[in-house]
Amino acid sequence: MANPALTDDAVSPGAVAWVLTSTAFVFLMTAGLGFFYGGLVRDTNIINTMMMSVVSMGIVTLTWMVFGFSWAFGDNGSTGFGMFIGNFDYSLWMGLDMKMWGDSGLPGLVFAAFQMTFAIISSAIISGSLVERMRFSAYCIMLALWSLLIYAPLCHWVWGPGGWIGEMGALDFAGGTVVHISSGVSGLVAGGILGPRRHVEKDLGPANVPFVILGGCLLWFGWLGFNGGSALSVTDGVAARAVATTFVASASSMLTWLAFERVLKGKATSVGASVGAVAGLVCITPAAGFVTPGWSIAIGALGAPWCFATVELMNRINLVDDTLDAFGLHGSGGIAGAILTGIFAVEDGLIYSGSFELLGKQIAGAMAGVAFSAVGTAIIVGVMKLLLKLRIPEDQEAGGVDQHTHGESYHSPVKQYPKASDMSEQTSDTV
Repeated sequence: MANPALTDDAVSPGAVAWVLTSTAFVFLMTAGLGFFYGGLVRDTNIINTMMMSVVSMGIVTLTWMVFGFSWAFGDNGSTGFGMFIGNFDYSLWMGLDMKMWGDSGLPGLVFAAFQMTFAIISSAIISGSLVERMRFSAYCIMLALWSLLIYAPLCHWVWGPGGWIGEMGALDFAGGTVVHISSGVSGLVAGGILGPRRHVEKDLGPANVPFVILGGCLLWFGWLGFNGGSALSVTDGVAARAVATTFVASASSMLTWLAFERVLKGKATSVGASVGAVAGLVCITPAAGFVTPGWSIAIGALGAPWCFATVELMNRINLVDDTLDAFGLHGSGGIAGAILTGIFAVEDGLIYSGSFELLGKQIAGAMAGVAFSAVGTAIIVGVMKLLLKLRIPEDQEAGGVDQHTHGESYHSPVKQYPKASDMSEQTSDTV
């Protein structure tokens, strides 16, 4: 169905201003993720790790504009293929320029650009399971394929017209399943196929803790637009609720994580504060506009130990090298958030309705996201492994990826500046 023409009467100025601002917030989150991930790796791999986030801004912008948005939000009917994928109506963003997005009060291009930033950061999150050992060229190819073949269809299932998870009645306010389950599970599967790092120095700890803190703060800042902007409106109070619950759940999760660190490991760390805040942000994402600020305290307090335990378990059993805990935080946190939404949602949540119906739908939707992301990513990376070299050579892995791949390093080489005496001699010679 064609979108109506853009007119002054159809546009909601407040909604446009808020969603455009939120678009910038969410776009900044990918840079924040680069700092967050970059600070956690060896200092010889910082540039490559950050580039894995930066390059998603370029690749996924184009894949989303060419096909991704249309496959995610094109109306292909509510039966048959329309339950699983959109169409080509909005390819190259046709039918969006100077058009409204339905009756949302938003121009079509505003909605498409806002959703694009979600696709970008979802793709970048996967790198947390692949850093320090995957070829940059192979990673770029995987990003393009994943954004089109995994993210766009799953987005349609949950948010697109006729998508079967949305039609079933499962709730996902800002991307617990679409963003976090998809990227966390996909990272875990891709990391398992790629294999573990050959050189791991866990005792050395993060190379740059200030980068981790900076990245965590940028993520928290951007997440206010991530969740708040998903209301797509400023007049019904949902955006205000989403921003409030985002603040509160993240704070609750951070403090809970620090308490667990202090009790179990003896010290509450700045990295733990950053990681704990991100865990809370992930868990509140599917629930942000559906729960009250009071219950968001519980979501943060319950989500933190869930993610903490997952991270510790993954590191102990060591079956897959989930290098920077992409699954431990995003995959596991997305699952927890989906379940907690079914418990605490103001409408139809377990504690309000006494019914398990919504909770069952939440679990079904989350498990569908897990299964589709796992199987789809396994096929993509498995085929790539047959056709391409996925891993960097062992000597480059040992020496660091930055110089070999990008010709750059985090530590600048010592520069030989002229001495003051030499400069004075040069000056006298020219006089």
